[in-house]
Amino acid sequence: MYDFAYHKPASVADAVKLLAADPDAKPISGGHTLLPALKHRLNKPSALVDLSGIAEMKGIRREGNSLIIGALTKHVEVAKSDVVKAAIPALAYMASHIGDNQVRNRGTIGGSVSNNDPAADYPAAVLGLGATIHTSKRKIAADDFFQGMFTTALEEGEILVAIEFPIPEKAGYAKLKNPASRYVMAGAFISKGPAGLRVAINGAGPCVFRQSDMEAALGRNWSADAVAGVKQSADGLNSDIHGSAEYRAHLVTVMAKRAVAAAG
Repeated sequence: MYDFAYHKPASVADAVKLLAADPDAKPISGGHTLLPALKHRLNKPSALVDLSGIAEMKGIRREGNSLIIGALTKHVEVAKSDVVKAAIPALAYMASHIGDNQVRNRGTIGGSVSNNDPAADYPAAVLGLGATIHTSKRKIAADDFFQGMFTTALEEGEILVAIEFPIPEKAGYAKLKNPASRYVMAGAFISKGPAGLRVAINGAGPCVFRQSDMEAALGRNWSADAVAGVKQSADGLNSDIHGSAEYRAHLVTVMAKRAVAAAG
C-alpha cells in the first residue's frame, strides 16, 4: 500500500519549506519520473509535494535576447508557443517530438531537465544553447548543471524554477528515437549564438555532453560536411539491446549532420 502525505503549496517558498522539513519528501510535477518509480516500489517517499499549483513556475516569456520558460510549462505548451517558434524554432520542434500526445500534455520541461535521463530531449537543448538554470536559491550555467546519469547540480530540497535560453542566430535538432519507447537513441542539438558555437549530444552516452571536435569543425566551416568527417569515439557510450556503443557513435555523426542541415 502507498502511505505518504500530500501537499500542494502555492509558492516556491512554501514548497522549499515543506521539502526542507522532511528529507524523505519528494517534489512532483508531471509525474513521468516519480509515478513509475512508485508503481514499481522503487521509491517510497514520506510525502509528495505537488508543484502544479505554483503560478510563478509556469509560463513562457521573452526578455530582451533571452527566452525564459517556467519549469512547470508542459511540452505541448512549448511546442505550440508562438513566442518559442519566433525565438528558437528548434526548441519548439524538439518539444513537438517528445514522446506521444499523452506525454506532451502532461510532462514538464523542468521535470525532464531535473531528472536528466540520458535519453531525454530537453537536456540537449539546455546544453546546446548554453542556457541558465534558475532554481529556488541560485542560477546555474548549463555546463555546470548536468553531472552524470540522472545526476545534476541540484541540491537536496532545491527546486528548478525556470530555464533561461539565450536566443541563437541559428539552431537545429535531430534525433533517432527508439520505435517502441520513443526515447532518444542518439540526438544532436547544434546552435550558434550568444553562448558561442555549441554541439550537445544526448541519448548516446550516460549523460548529455558537448562534442568539442564538431564545435571546432563548425567554427571553421558551418556545414553538414564539416561534421561528417568527425568520428565520435564509442568509448563510454551506452550499449544495450537497442544498440551497441559503436552504433550510437555512428548515429552521433549522422544526427549532427541532420541538425546542422535543420539549422540552415
